[in-house]
Amino acid sequence: MFHKGDKISYPMHGAGVVEAIEQRDFLDEKRDYYVLRFSDGDIKVHVPVENAEKAGLRSIITSDVCRDVFESFKTLEDVDEPTNWNKRNRENLEKMKSGNVYEIASVIKSLLKRETQKSLSSSEKKMLGTSMQILVSELALASNKKDEEVRRIITQVL
Repeated sequence: MFHKGDKISYPMHGAGVVEAIEQRDFLDEKRDYYVLRFSDGDIKVHVPVENAEKAGLRSIITSDVCRDVFESFKTLEDVDEPTNWNKRNRENLEKMKSGNVYEIASVIKSLLKRETQKSLSSSEKKMLGTSMQILVSELALASNKKDEEVRRIITQVL
């Protein structure tokens, strides 16, 4: 169970903070909801407390994991991807939905490697932007850095 002020990660949204825990009526039944605020804009999401784990809500990564993720960007050689665009896109989307920072980092590495070989399609560019935002938000929160600084570190490492 999370508490007000806890730093969390939510798949496909990135990192944020539990702003409140509210009780709301839903289908004539009172339920508790986490009110999540994300660093990217004024986005707020309400997640039922009882479904939080199933929805992928988790605590943000530790500073050690954060360092490991930064280190993982030092090599693009370990990226293995399908040549079929549809299969590659589906696999990358599943990795992003997992909420696992290593999986999201592998999506970014895969797309950046591909971009050096040929230009990305518009959907791949969008996926690269989304996955970068999700990862940067969590790395920034975990390392107490600003998003811009984390983005700069990733691009410098690559």
